[in-house]
Parts: sequence; structure tokens; C-alpha cells
Amino acid sequence: MLGVFAAVRRAAWSRATSRRFLCTLGTVSLLSLAACDNSPREAGATKSNLVYSAMMENTPRHLDPTASYWSPDTLVTYQVYEPPYGYHYLKRPIELVAKSAAEVVKPSYYDKSGQRLADDAPGDQVAESVYEVPIKKGILFQPHPAFAKDAQGNYVYHHMKPGELGERRTPMAFEQTGTRELVAEDFVYALKRHATTRITTPIFGVFSEYVVGLKEYGDLIKKEDAKLREGTDPASQDKPFLDFRRWPLAGATAPEKHLLRIRIHGKYPQWKYWMQMTFLSPVPWEADAFYAQPGLAERGMTLDQWPVGTGPFMVTEFVKDRRIVMMRNPNYRGEPYPCEGSADDKALGLLDDCGKPTPFVDGIVATVEREATPRRNKFRDGFFDTEVFERTDMGKAYMVEADDDEGVRAKYMERGFNFPQYNDVNSYIIGFNMIDPVIGFGDTPEQRERNRKLRQAISIAIDWEEYSKVFPKKAGETAMSPLPQGIPGSREGSPEGVNPVTHKLVDGKYVRRSIEDARKLMVEAGYPNGRDVRTGKPLVINYDFYVAPTPEIKPEIDWVVRQFSKLDIQLEVRATDNNQFQDKMRKGKHQVFWLGWNADYPDAENFLFLLYGPNSKSVSDGENTANYQNPEYDKLFAELKSLDDGPQKQALIDKMVRTLQVDAPWSFGFYPYASAAVQGWVKNSKPAILIRDSGRYMRLDRAKREAELAAWNHPVWWPLLLIGGVLAAVVLIARSSLRRRERTNARGEVLA
Repeated sequence: MLGVFAAVRRAAWSRATSRRFLCTLGTVSLLSLAACDNSPREAGATKSNLVYSAMMENTPRHLDPTASYWSPDTLVTYQVYEPPYGYHYLKRPIELVAKSAAEVVKPSYYDKSGQRLADDAPGDQVAESVYEVPIKKGILFQPHPAFAKDAQGNYVYHHMKPGELGERRTPMAFEQTGTRELVAEDFVYALKRHATTRITTPIFGVFSEYVVGLKEYGDLIKKEDAKLREGTDPASQDKPFLDFRRWPLAGATAPEKHLLRIRIHGKYPQWKYWMQMTFLSPVPWEADAFYAQPGLAERGMTLDQWPVGTGPFMVTEFVKDRRIVMMRNPNYRGEPYPCEGSADDKALGLLDDCGKPTPFVDGIVATVEREATPRRNKFRDGFFDTEVFERTDMGKAYMVEADDDEGVRAKYMERGFNFPQYNDVNSYIIGFNMIDPVIGFGDTPEQRERNRKLRQAISIAIDWEEYSKVFPKKAGETAMSPLPQGIPGSREGSPEGVNPVTHKLVDGKYVRRSIEDARKLMVEAGYPNGRDVRTGKPLVINYDFYVAPTPEIKPEIDWVVRQFSKLDIQLEVRATDNNQFQDKMRKGKHQVFWLGWNADYPDAENFLFLLYGPNSKSVSDGENTANYQNPEYDKLFAELKSLDDGPQKQALIDKMVRTLQVDAPWSFGFYPYASAAVQGWVKNSKPAILIRDSGRYMRLDRAKREAELAAWNHPVWWPLLLIGGVLAAVVLIARSSLRRRERTNARGEVLA
């Protein structure tokens, strides 16, 4: 009896299970046929008012304006922060305009006795320059928990107790937020922060030479910071709040609520350009105090990931090495779109939005794409509105493809891709670490001369003309100096600008010197046939590259290896991600390296300072990555800084460039042709290296984007239909089996 009951129970369970199984199969079949959207973005993204773009390799390392000095950072920093000045979005040549300042001001000049000088006073008479910068009234910071106050006016989240942080891992998780008006003291605080020992300060070496008292202020802060951290764990991410309001700085004050006064040693015309960079973005002390609380840094809650600004956008999502989302800052005042531009702007529709409040889009979404092929495919399919937001060199690869294939050209034209090509102010180089004993200066006069000849030989062997032919998608003009065309003082393209170390005149044309010339220099350097004449050992040099060796990058790395092999030099490749590369540079653990540089402002100083001794990367954390030290060059650079453009400045530039050509701290590389990759439905796109805040000007034709994406990405139905057919067959077989089982009694007899 029990056996019969068990069999019946098993049969009942099987029938119920079978029915659920059939229902599941049916549901899966329907879902499979319905799931025809091949978009890599979230549902509804096509209809949204969000700009989609990619990040290369990883998320930016520094979004703190004091520390940020790398091109990928500008995706965020120039959309979130507002320095006093900016650049006019459309005008060419580039023109400074007021941003958070009410106007672009001219400095007042004073002599040693404090007497006011004429506006055109020569630099040798000027002891001090004073900038009185009015700040716009009514500007508000973005909503942030750092500003939240209770009914009594106390800060809600400035003194959180252990455990009060809870599970919060982003500033977005706090229930209360607040804001306040931007004031001049926020700029004073920002300038003071460059003296900190807490974070990377790449520009402190430059600023401390000019801002009155900043160098001494750095010594003071170092001592005060040591007092604050006495007895604390040096390895701890939690550090007591370093409140810069406690210590005045002579060179940066706020005599009125909305008036910023900056005092500069001597005459330094380039200072106005520094005031358009995020180094001088306002930093509210409340943000510093908020992020200094225990437990926040451990969870990634710092200015490096969650900036606090007054700009048109604010970071609302930061997933390390995966994704960054910036949404419209609800407190942004809506600065108007420009009404003036260059001759072609009106015809291109770039003046259609004249006077309308910005931003036009609701946000920017950037996702990490580590390899070029999937990133480019997503752009071709329309899933990226601009391929890489901050890059202006993405379009060249598509242009080469179009030139090589008429079918590709027709497709790109049909889809309306925008790849404008133009000359810009940037460069790529291969540099030598001058503090390295093998490739650098050397300890004795004899060693210095041998090492110089080694660098010169390598500079001849690296055939940049060949590079542009082998890699046309990244092609450019071979560089003879650090100064690209478009920078006042550049001699590029003229006979006077030719590098005599690497090139010579042959039949009326300048051509690269022969490899035989380079081999002679190798002998004089003590490395005949690539072997050390003293030890007989082969010369082995490390080569550092700031991108991992993906299949797309490896051919370029291999090309560099081949250039060194011409001289029988063995190159050990150390390709890493950008963050590891930067760490290596700061520690001086590099020999030969690849580096790119985009101009920050249109002046020769912005390129020549990359080889200025006090700006050494491994010594003072500056941007002299080659760690080049030359007293004569540094002296000329000091003179250059106080000169306005003209014959005297040109003569100094020529001397400095010739010194660099002979010393060869760089193989000068090439100036790439600039061309961004932008979809046709993105309006108001006018990319330029110097202009980084383009997010607020972009406008989307959303109807066009939706229609184009639908047309370009037809669902491929046959695999789904095949799957549906297979599942339907399984359903029929299962149903037949179930019916047969239901008609079978406990003894296995088929019932009528």
C-alpha cells in the first residue's frame, strides 16, 4: 500500500514540475524573441539627453584640482570646476574670457620701493605684479553633504562619530545636502592647498616661484602638518583636517568678499593663462573638512573621485576603472552660449544657439574601454556620441580607413561622421631620464659627453618620418624642437628650425642623418656595436610606456624596439597602465619613456618649462619628466618668463631650443594631426586641445540619434528564431511525454 502511495505522489510531483517546466520554456522562448536590442547601454539611453563617450584604459587618477595634471582628468575636471578664466569656445586664435571671474584683468606693476609703474614697464624694473580679480556674485556650489546644516546652522556631517558613516560609500548616499555662494576666499584656499604634503602637487614648484610667500608657506605647512600627524599611523589613509584658513598667505588674499588679490614676484605675463587652468579652481574648505573624516578615504570618498565645484556638471557615479557619470548641476546659473566665432562657424551652424543658456545636455556618461577595436566599433554603431570625450586625435584613424576603401568612405559619409582635421598644439616624444647613470647626464665631464652622444645617436636612429608612414592613423609632422607650429616663437617648418643633430641638408631638402652617423656616435659614446667597450656587455635599456601592450598598441612598441636595434641596443619593454607609469616617473625609476604633451596655454613657456630644472618630476614632482638640469637653460628660461612676445623673446627661445637639440634630453618625436571623432547628431562640436570645457556647449539632436541608431543596428533575427524553434520543439516533445505519463496508471498500463 505504501509503495502504491509513493508512486502516485511521485507522479503528482512530476506532473506539477512538468507544467512549471513547460511554462518556463514558453517564457524563455518569448523573452528570447523579444530581446532584440543589441545596445551596450542601459535601457532608454537612446532617448536620453546624455552624451555617451569612452575612457581609455582606466578612470582618471586625480580629480582634485590641486593634483590633476593629466589629459584624461579633463573629462571631469573642466566640466565640474570653474577657474577664474577660460577660453572663448569658438574664437581662433584662442582668446581668454572670464569664467568665474567677472572680467579678465590686467596686472598692476610695482617697483622695489612699492611705486606704481606704467603698464608697459620692462620686466627688469618690475618687482611685483598685482592681479585684482573681481569674482562673479551669485555663483553657487553644487549640492553636497559637506555644506548641509541643521536648523541651528551647524554642519550636519562634519563631525561624524564612529559607526555613523554606516554603509554609505559615495557622497550621493547622504540624506542631506547644501550649498553656498562662491567667494574670493575659496580661490585663496585653493592657492594655499598647493603647499600641502598630503597629495601630489605637480605645479607647486612653478607657483612657489611666483606667488609671493608661497615657497615659505610650503615650509610652514610641512611643519604644521607634521604636528597634526604626530603619533598617527603614517600608513593610515585617515589624516587630521589640514585647515589652510589658519595660516595666511601674503600672495593670495580676499580684501573683499568677491575680490581676489594675487601678488606675483616680478613680471610674468603667462600668469593670466594659469588662471584658466583647474589649478586655480575654487576649493571650499568645507569639502576638505568633510573628506578628512575617518573612514571616508578608505571608501574612496575624496576630492580625487568626488570633486566639488560650481560648473555645469557634477559627478554622480564613480566606479573605479569602469564608469563615470556626470549629471547637470541643479545650482548652475546657465552661462549663455557664445555669439561670436571664426569665419566658418556660422556656416557650420556653430552660432545657431547664440545666447541660449548652457548646458544643453543633462549629463555625460563615460565608460572604460581598454581596447581600441571594441571602442571604435561602438562609435561606428552609434553607441558613443564622441569616441573619447577629451581626445582630439581620434578621427585620424577613420580618415585613413576612408582613404583606403571607397566602400568605407561611402558608409562614413552616409552616416555623417564628423572628423575635422586641423593643426593643434601638442606633441609626442621619446624622452631620456637625465638622472639615470647610463642614459642621463653622468657624473664626470667625460661621462657627460659620452652619454650625450649616446642620446644623440638614439635620436638619429628613431626615424619619426617612418613612424608616420607605418602608422598613418597616428601620423604627424616630424618635430625638430619642443615647440609646435601655432605657438609664438616656434621655428618649425623653416630652415632656422631644423635640428642639426638629427637632420642635414641634401639636394636642397632636409633629411634625417644616416644610421652610419648614429653608429659613429655610438663608438664615441663607448658602445661600438651596442656593447660597453669597458665591460664587453651588451647595452640594455628599459623602455617605459603608459599603456598596457594590447594588440592595438603592441605594433607601436615593437616599432620603437626596432629603432633601438638599429644600434644593437637591447630594449626591455615595461608597458603598464597610466597610473603605474606615473608612479614610476615620480620615483625616477625609468630610463627611456614615451610621453605626449598637450598645451595648457598658447605660449612657448608652456612647452619649454617641461625641461626646466626646478620643475623636475622625480625631485620636485613637477612636469620635467626627463629630470633635465642645465644651469644655462634654466637661466634663459628665467629671463624668458618676464618677456612679452617680440624679437628679444624670440632670440632667447632660439638659444634654448639649440641647447636642447645638442643635449638631446628628448627625441623630439612628432606633432600629430588633430581630428576628433564625433557623431553627426552632436551639435556645437569644435574640438581643440586648449579648450577642455566643451561639455556645456554640446547639444544632441536626440530624434536624429534615435532614428540613426535604429537604422544602423537592425536586430539579427535568425539566431533568435532558431532558438525559438528549438525551444518550441522541446515544448512539444515535453508536452507529448507529459500526456503519455498522465495516461499511464500506477502499474504502467496505458489508460484508454
